Amino acid sequence: MSETRGFEVSFFGYRTGRAGLFAALSLPLTTAAVIAQEAPTVLQQITVESESDDTLVQDGYVAKQDRLGTKVDTPIVEIPQAISTVTQDQMEDQKPRTLNESLSYTASANPNSFGFDTRYDAFFLRGFPAHYNGMFRDGLRQYNSPSAWFKTEPYGIEGVTILKGPASSLYGISGPGGIVNVVTKRPKDEQFREIELLGGTYDRGQIGFDFSGPATENGALLYRLTGLGRLSNTELPGYPDDKAYFAPAITFKPDEDTKLTILGEISHSVTGGTAAFYNPAYGVVSDIYEGDPNYNDFTQTQGRIGYEFEHRVNDLLTLRQNLRFNAVDADLEYSGHYPSGSGLARYWGHYTEDMKNFVVDNMAQFEFDTGAASHTAVAGVDYGWSDYDAHSGVGYVSAEDTADAPVPYAGGQRMHNIGIYLHDQVEWNDFTLFASGRYDWVDTKSTAVDETESTQKDEAFSYRLGLSYRTEWGIIPYVNYSTSFSPNIGLVYDDVTSTVGRVARPTIGTQREIGVKYEVPDYNAVITAALFDIDQEDGVVFDASTGINKQRQLDLNSRGFEIEANASLDNGFSIIASYTHLRMKILNGAEGTDGKELSATPNDIFSLWGHYLFEDGTLAGLGLGAGIRYVGSSYGDDTNTFKNEARTFVDAAVSYDFGTKNPAWDGVMLQVNAKNLFDEQKPICSAGYCYKDEGRSVFGSLRYRF
Repeated sequence: MSETRGFEVSFFGYRTGRAGLFAALSLPLTTAAVIAQEAPTVLQQITVESESDDTLVQDGYVAKQDRLGTKVDTPIVEIPQAISTVTQDQMEDQKPRTLNESLSYTASANPNSFGFDTRYDAFFLRGFPAHYNGMFRDGLRQYNSPSAWFKTEPYGIEGVTILKGPASSLYGISGPGGIVNVVTKRPKDEQFREIELLGGTYDRGQIGFDFSGPATENGALLYRLTGLGRLSNTELPGYPDDKAYFAPAITFKPDEDTKLTILGEISHSVTGGTAAFYNPAYGVVSDIYEGDPNYNDFTQTQGRIGYEFEHRVNDLLTLRQNLRFNAVDADLEYSGHYPSGSGLARYWGHYTEDMKNFVVDNMAQFEFDTGAASHTAVAGVDYGWSDYDAHSGVGYVSAEDTADAPVPYAGGQRMHNIGIYLHDQVEWNDFTLFASGRYDWVDTKSTAVDETESTQKDEAFSYRLGLSYRTEWGIIPYVNYSTSFSPNIGLVYDDVTSTVGRVARPTIGTQREIGVKYEVPDYNAVITAALFDIDQEDGVVFDASTGINKQRQLDLNSRGFEIEANASLDNGFSIIASYTHLRMKILNGAEGTDGKELSATPNDIFSLWGHYLFEDGTLAGLGLGAGIRYVGSSYGDDTNTFKNEARTFVDAAVSYDFGTKNPAWDGVMLQVNAKNLFDEQKPICSAGYCYKDEGRSVFGSLRYRF
C-alpha cells in the first residue's frame, strides 16, 4: 500500500492529514472578519436551507410530502403504509458518515448486524436484508451486485425515505422488508453556497462544497455543484476511508408546465479491504485483526448520469420519464488468518468486480373525478438491465505474489426486466383508497466459474390495497395488504460447503399491516404506529459458518410492531423517537434451523434523539443534541446456540451559529459531533461469524453559508 498519506496539521484539537487541501477555505471566513469591523445593523436572521423541497417536502425533522409511496406528490400521512424519513436537518445535526448511520434512528431499520464496516451500506428493514434489492435512488432501482455496491455519500443527498413492507406493486423488483430511497441534492431556485471543513479522530480531514441557484436571470436554468474530498484513517491499521466526490445537477424550466433535471456523479473511494477479526472458534471473535496493513485497499470508482423529465399537458394529464445509468468498478485486496501448526498463517485475496445498471421509467399521471370521488391515477412501464462480472483469486505465498498473479474468473450475471403498472388513489369524503398492480417479466443469464451459461425466466404479479381515514382530530388509521417480487442477482448454495451454486429463485413476500398516523394539531409533529406480519419465500441471506460468506435461500416470517415520532417545534426543540419489537422466525431453512429466529436480528430496538437550539437570551445560537440507541440481544447463529449481548450507543452534538448574535457572521457555524460517546464495543455475530462494533469517534466541522 502506498505510504504517501502522511503530512498533517492540528484542527479542532485533532491531528488531521493533508492540510494543503483545506487552506483555501479560510478565505471566505477572512472576508467575513473584515465585514465584521463595520457597525452591525440588527436584522432578522434569514435561515438558508440546503434542501430543495422538490420531490421530498420537509420542515425540520418532519417530512410533509413525497413521491415514494405513490409515484405522485402525496401527503405522507395519507399513504396507507408505514413510511419513515430522514430529513436534511436531521442529517446536518447528526452528521452521518454513511447511509447506515443515516438510518440509525429509524423505526424497523437495523444497520448494526456486521459491526464496523464502512465498505458497504448493509441494513435490514423489518428483519429482512434490504441492501441488495431494496436500494433506490430518486425513485429508480439501484441494484447491488455481490461486491460492487453503489456507495451513498450522505453529503450528496437531501433526505432518505424508507417505505416499509412490500413495494413491488409500483417499483417492481424489491424485497419484503421495504425499500430505502435516497434523494439526490437538486438545484434550488434561490442562491445557496456552502463550504465546510471537517476534521477529527483517526486523522480524519474533509472539505466539502455545495453551490446552487439560478444560472440565468429569468430562472429558467438552475444548477447545483456538490463535492467533497476526504483523507482519513480509522481505528483499524491500514484501513483508510478516503473519497473524492463530485455531483453536478442542472434543471431546465422553460415554462411552468415543463421541467428537465439532469443528475450526475463521479466518485472514487478507498476503504480497507478487510474489516473482520479472526474467529478462533465458532461464535468467538479475537483481538487479532484479519487485515494486512500493507495489502488492504478496497478501491472503488463509481458514476451515474440520468434525468427526470416532466411535462403537464393539461389539467387531466402529466407525463414523466426518469432515466439513469450507473456503473461501479471495485478492486478489493483482502487477507485473513488460518490455523497452521501451533500458530496462524496468513492468506491474501484479490477480488475485482464490474457492475453496470440501466433503468428507465415512463409514466402518465391522470387527475379526474367520478361523482364525489377524486382520482389521481398513474399508468407506466419501466425497463432495466444489470450486468456484472467478477474475478477472484487467493494466494498463500505473499501479498506481492497475490497482487501480481492473474485473477481467475469468478462468474457473472445479466438481467433484463420489464414491468407495467397501474395505480389509483381515490379520495372520497375523508377516506383514501390506494390500489396498485404490476406485472414483471425478468430474464436472467448467469455465467459460472467455468464460463458455462444458464438462463432463467421469471414473471409475477404484485399488488397493494390500502385504505386510510382522516378523522377530525388529525388521527389517520389505515390498513394495507401488499406483495413483493424480487429475482436475485448472484448464485446461492443449498450446501454452503460446496463450490457449486445455482441461480437463486425469486423472493416472494406478502404483508398484512394495520396502523395509525397522527398529525398533532397546531404542531409540526407526527406520530405513527403499525402492526405488521410479513411472509417471505426464498429469501437470500449470507451464511458464514464455513468462514466464507456464501448466499443461501430460506423462508421467513417477520411479525411485530413499531412506533415512531418526529417533531420540530417553534421553541427550537426537535425530536426523533422510535421503538421496534419484532420476531423473525425461520420457516424453512438449513438443517436444524426451522422454527428458530434469524441470527443478528434483535427483538427490540429503541432510539431517541433530541436537539435544542437556543433562539433567545445569552445562549442564543447554541445548539445541543444527544441521542441514545439501544439494540437488544439477538442470536449469533440460525440454530440459536448462543446470543449476542444487548448494546447501547450514545451520540452527542454541540453547535454554535455565529450569525445569531452578529449578522456580519451570518452563515458561519461551528459544530462538534461524537459517535458512540462512551466507547461501547461488543462482539456481534451473524450466521455464526463474529464482528466488532466501532469505538468512539469525535469530529468537528466549520461551515460557512453565504
